[in-house]
Amino acid sequence: MVTHLQVSGDLELRSINFIGGQPAPSQGPGHSYRPPLSDLPAMEGPPTFNPPVPFMRRLTGGLTARRTIIVKGYVPPTGQSFAINFKVESSGDLALHINPRMNEGAVVRNSYLNGSWGSEERSLSYNPFGPGQFFDLSIRCGNDRFKVYANGQHLFDYSHRLSAFPRVDVLEIQGDVTLSYVQI
Repeated sequence: MVTHLQVSGDLELRSINFIGGQPAPSQGPGHSYRPPLSDLPAMEGPPTFNPPVPFMRRLTGGLTARRTIIVKGYVPPTGQSFAINFKVESSGDLALHINPRMNEGAVVRNSYLNGSWGSEERSLSYNPFGPGQFFDLSIRCGNDRFKVYANGQHLFDYSHRLSAFPRVDVLEIQGDVTLSYVQI
């Protein structure tokens, strides 16, 4: 079992992820995670490490412009598909549905509004999701669109189809994926 990790050199360490294993034990009252200050918009709370799937978390205050959600994980070798949903709980609307389908080699994006799916968007210059692959997604909400980055590279933009995006109050992740880190 690994019990220590040493990092040295001329660098600024922003995060370390451990894939698999068990979550760290609670450090008790008075101890809390404090992420480093940066020029990125503030995120709501401490990250969640190795959460179970399906994953569901409330977006307190709704989805606002400049809010960034980070999702890191692993697609199992037998993985077929998974979904990341930005949902309005009261109506069931999905402002953004990101659906990597490894069995099709596609990353489908769509919205589910007023009981109907919209038109799918599928075109990408590259697909970062494959069986046995790790991924690091950054999903940023803007005034008129979502900007999504995978492994540090721009993956796609998705224009808002739900104009009242601040009503989005739930993040859901389900399907064939192992999550290592989620930051809301």
